[in-house]
Amino acid sequence: MIQLSDLTKSFGDRVLLDHVTWQIDDGDRVGLCGPNGAGKTTLLKMLANREEPDSGAIATPSGLTIGYLPQDGLTHSGRTVFEEASSAFQPLLDVKQEMHDIEHRLSDASVPESEHEAMLARYSDLQDRFRLSDGYSMDLRIATVLRGLGFDQDVVHRPAETFSGGWQMRIALAKLLLGRPNLLLLDEPTNHLDLEARNWLEEFLASYPYAVILVSHDRYFLDSVVTRITDLNLRKLTDYVGNYSRYIEQRDAMLERLRQSKRDQDEEVARVKAFIDRFRYQATKAAQVQSRIKQLEKVVPIEVPPERKRIHFTFPSCAKSGRTVLELSHIRKAYDKLVVFRDLHLHIERGDRIALVGPNGAGKSTLMRMLSGEETPDSGTRTVGHQVVMEYFAQDEAVRLNPALTVYETLSAGSPTNMVPAIRNILGGFLFSGDDVYKKAGVLSGGERTRLAVARMLLRPSNTLLLDEPTNHLDLDSKDVLLDALEDYGGTLIIVSHDRYFVERLATKIIEIGHGEGAVYPGTYSEFLWHKEHPDAPQSPATTPKATSAPKSSAAPQAPKASKPEPRQPATPVSSREDRKREDAERRKKQRVNESLRKRIAEMEARIAEREAEVKTLESAMSAEGFFTDPANANSVIGRHKALMWEVGDLIAQWEALQEHAAES
Repeated sequence: MIQLSDLTKSFGDRVLLDHVTWQIDDGDRVGLCGPNGAGKTTLLKMLANREEPDSGAIATPSGLTIGYLPQDGLTHSGRTVFEEASSAFQPLLDVKQEMHDIEHRLSDASVPESEHEAMLARYSDLQDRFRLSDGYSMDLRIATVLRGLGFDQDVVHRPAETFSGGWQMRIALAKLLLGRPNLLLLDEPTNHLDLEARNWLEEFLASYPYAVILVSHDRYFLDSVVTRITDLNLRKLTDYVGNYSRYIEQRDAMLERLRQSKRDQDEEVARVKAFIDRFRYQATKAAQVQSRIKQLEKVVPIEVPPERKRIHFTFPSCAKSGRTVLELSHIRKAYDKLVVFRDLHLHIERGDRIALVGPNGAGKSTLMRMLSGEETPDSGTRTVGHQVVMEYFAQDEAVRLNPALTVYETLSAGSPTNMVPAIRNILGGFLFSGDDVYKKAGVLSGGERTRLAVARMLLRPSNTLLLDEPTNHLDLDSKDVLLDALEDYGGTLIIVSHDRYFVERLATKIIEIGHGEGAVYPGTYSEFLWHKEHPDAPQSPATTPKATSAPKSSAAPQAPKASKPEPRQPATPVSSREDRKREDAERRKKQRVNESLRKRIAEMEARIAEREAEVKTLESAMSAEGFFTDPANANSVIGRHKALMWEVGDLIAQWEALQEHAAES
């Protein structure tokens, strides 16, 4: 579908792409990976015709439509959110407007009747185009995408300019998805999405019928969406079949082979050089020396990507807290008329690893600020447990850094003395190397400041961590450093993160924030999603709440040891009769659901046929001679025809949804 031929791109003396050849086929879903600064965004811009290559060519077929979503910087104004999203269907909207214009002209008595036949023919053509392009389900498709990206029904008619930068990017993403371009280029599309919107986007892109190329630092998102990874490194593009996890395995194996080849080459070069140096001035060996010199000149050095040192970090030691860490009782919090929490109760014990989830604006960051003590509730009490040492990482932690301090000074200030030797390793793990450690914090980019703030947080002793979006702007390797450290953290952990992989690995309890409340779900995020999809199902053993137990203490009384081992009880056999009963019940339930679906589909088909028959009757009347001699009657018939056409469109959309549901079940 699109091909790069001998492509080269550089900025000054820095070469990003060096004579690259690459191809994307229709339907490919490609994850573009590589270290920060390798040129991923530049490559997307060239594919989107926003940057020109220095040499080489990008071949595209005629009629190719390309949609590009940058990382940020897009704004919308002058229209509502719904109108802005509708602009993705501008050709259809133009057809719809022309149909309305013809309807008005047909009902205008001053228009000569001789023009009616031509107008009706044009109207019929437009109607066919509108129907074949699914125009009658256009509003339904717009509402579906906006709802999936987090826009509730009560906000879609607000002016677009009233939304913040993150929501502006969601509007831009909605327009792209609705436009369905042949090549979809997404640069960090999940940066501004909460977990619910990310989950929806995963499903949407996994079934997208055209080519997708995306850059993302969300491992779970890549695993769920892409079928191929392209690694941009050392100015070349290398393809790996499979998702991100498979790519990691293949890449590591390839790098090991490459490093071994490099070692073998270095050994051979050293051996040849030793021979040359030894016999350079011996006349009897002159021919052999010259032969080996020419041999060295032909050697092409194997280039190996710099090996990033994998650091393992341990948090500084801190005294244990009491069993109860934090408790909120009867908490109410409101901003003017917006009530965030009505009567919130929350009990957090030592060792809890909690993820706060919910849509943007539900109150997750507000709750984090109240837990940390940075913000007070309007009413209710906040109780901090015994010997709690808390560290709070806010969303705006990066802007709280002292701009006058260097990178190294930022970490050394306030760190325990025994952690100072680890500062260099920590900085390396977060991409600060060499002279970078002497840069002032004030000159760092937003992403660099975030990485520095995370590194500083790791060096401070605590037994309770509150982390609000700590992974924003972190690359995948930096996320792994943070994730490994948090997995080994022995204290209490409360996180807000839109990174599904991060939440899956850390959280053992989910608190869903929304509608002024906080609902607690014991278990992982996957188990939480299962409960949301099966609200009436009994709890499975994997998600049954477990009592939080205090760590073992040497002073705790021990149960006396039995003098003889207890005899092992035989395992209770599984009742095949009960299994059959359950299977029969499930089969009958599925049959009832399928029968109900078939019945609804048949009813829908009958209604569609009935409405289409009425439409044909009206169209026959409209084409009859003298139809417009009675303007009042003509207007009534045209209005009825228009209403029926919209109704048929809605019915067809419902029928398609039922058919899809029936196919899945």
